[in-house]
Amino acid sequence: MSESDLLLLYALGSLALIGALALGTEWRRRTIRPAPSNDNVFWCRQCGYVYTDDPDVDRSRCPQCGQFNDPVSF
Repeated sequence: MSESDLLLLYALGSLALIGALALGTEWRRRTIRPAPSNDNVFWCRQCGYVYTDDPDVDRSRCPQCGQFNDPVSF
């Protein structure tokens, strides 16, 4: 094998490795990522506890202190 053949083989092997790593990373990102949640986020004004509740709830009772809170909008 000549030097140019070895250089070409090295370049193609490197590109194949980078491509395989990119495909593996994309596959893991798509399969492991959790599904987005529609839950509302609540912040208790009395104790500062942050918690979530079902999306159909307008006001939620804090599990720490029992205070009713409105959902937080981002």
